[in-house]
Amino acid sequence: MKVVMINDCAFVGETLLKYMPPDMEKQHIKRTRGLWSKTFGLAYKILKAKGDVYHVHYLLQDCYIASRLRKKPLIGHAHGSDLRTSLKHPLWSRIVRHNLKNCDKVLVSTPDVFNIAKQFGSDVEYLPNLVDTELFYSKPIIRHDGKKKVLIASDSNWNVKGTDIAIRALSKIKGEVDVSIIEYGVDFGRTIALASSLSLRLNVLPKVPHNRLNEYYWSADVVIDRFKLGSLGMVSLEAIACERPVVTYVSSAYPEYKDFPLKDVKTPDGIIEAIKGNSQILWNDEYNYLIMHHDPNKVAKRIIDTYLCLSENVK
Repeated sequence: MKVVMINDCAFVGETLLKYMPPDMEKQHIKRTRGLWSKTFGLAYKILKAKGDVYHVHYLLQDCYIASRLRKKPLIGHAHGSDLRTSLKHPLWSRIVRHNLKNCDKVLVSTPDVFNIAKQFGSDVEYLPNLVDTELFYSKPIIRHDGKKKVLIASDSNWNVKGTDIAIRALSKIKGEVDVSIIEYGVDFGRTIALASSLSLRLNVLPKVPHNRLNEYYWSADVVIDRFKLGSLGMVSLEAIACERPVVTYVSSAYPEYKDFPLKDVKTPDGIIEAIKGNSQILWNDEYNYLIMHHDPNKVAKRIIDTYLCLSENVK
């Protein structure tokens, strides 16, 4: 069997290919944001690709082109913003709707968008994101007598990530924490300004390639992720794999998260309580959840089973 992986999101596609059997034939069609690369160049690559199954990340032009070129069986993999945001966009909405209706199967990476996808197609499945545990792996926290080292690891985005909520929480315990933040996100400037107005000092870290993020996780005692969506992001999963407790908002409304130990934390007081709690116990429980649901070998096996089923049905 040959799988053609098209585009990517948060390195999920790349990690899936990495953990598939070595005897499985694989092709990964990537693109840049350049006009040619994401239009005619992309279309040419997809046209020339020959595979037994086509797996496309993000339900935008990549998936639309593959659908129009009649690549089958076609899996459309939604990662969140393509359904939360693009469905409301005057141009992208038609493309996303087409993809939802014409893919042979739709995968969603977070449960909060499952019902959105289900409105347009019947074969929709939640596939937990997998973590590259060869890259993000356990290292014990270095014990020290100073302030608790807190890392804000997700991008600064107030509407989606609720970075402002995290800043307001940390400002209330600024005498107890040493806070670092990675320099990226549409609201990074606003975040720095808010912290300054609240007399919260932030250590600004440069944005680094994905394969070096583990260094930032290992240097922290606690990792802060997002507080708006109610679903687990890749930052949370990677940090947990690195043996760091994560404070993030996971909604108890989603049965997929029933085993996750920290739920409904989305207010400054809730964030403070979680940060000041027993970090080792929290991490142990979070790690058990990670291995149960996001282990790369388990997720890769599950997607291979999906490939086999779809390819048989097409034949």
